[in-house]
Amino acid sequence: MLVETALGTGVALAGGYAYVRRRRRTLYRQLAGRTANIVESTPIAIADEDRKLPGFHEPLAVIPDILDAPTFHTIRDEAERLVAAERSYVPAHKKGGTVAYETLIASSPAIVALYHSPSLQGLVSRLSGEKLLPTPFRDQSSLSVLFYDKPGDHIGWHFDHNFYRGRHFTILLPLVNEGSAPGGLSHAQLIAKIGEEERVIPTPPNILVMFEGAKVRHKVVPIADHERRMVLSMTYCADPSSSLTQGVARRVKDTAFFGIRALWT
Repeated sequence: MLVETALGTGVALAGGYAYVRRRRRTLYRQLAGRTANIVESTPIAIADEDRKLPGFHEPLAVIPDILDAPTFHTIRDEAERLVAAERSYVPAHKKGGTVAYETLIASSPAIVALYHSPSLQGLVSRLSGEKLLPTPFRDQSSLSVLFYDKPGDHIGWHFDHNFYRGRHFTILLPLVNEGSAPGGLSHAQLIAKIGEEERVIPTPPNILVMFEGAKVRHKVVPIADHERRMVLSMTYCADPSSSLTQGVARRVKDTAFFGIRALWT
């Protein structure tokens, strides 16, 4: 009886998992179609895309005024209208809000168009020396908006681990950064460890910060009361395919941002 019950439970769980996976594959096809329509109908160009680029030897680079004013304001306004941030709290490591890739495809066409724009992909490819591509729809962190808007929101020291076969890069674009720190910015500073040196990376609005996350340890210190910091986070990869082990590790990591549902992506 116990054996039959165990077998029945196993079959039911396997069937449920297969059903969820089929639904997710259908969803990804739909997301690909929506994204193609968004990119076609929402052209985006970055400011001065032929500009002289900084070196990428550390490997981290900062480019100010990456978008022209109208494009930046459109993207910032889309992010301001988001109301579906998922709050997460990992004791002694992370507290903040995140809006996932799937939500942005449904609500924020200019943000999605920027991520997929040939001009931005061309710039980050030139900067890195690799032909870079967006990471897959199933990766909720491929494109997300990060919110630091409650006292103490932060993230501790970490690497952005690479869950793909090719080199993997993180691109941050601050949209809002306001508070009582010098320059009217918030106290939520981005700090990167380059070699043995800890360096404060400037994050005023409309500055592009790009780094190879698996090689640059970094953190964001806590934000103060009555301050806000909102950041567009994008990831690109030279080869966005992954092994089974890498896929499982990526899902487990994403549970810290998007909850248990990340395991089914």
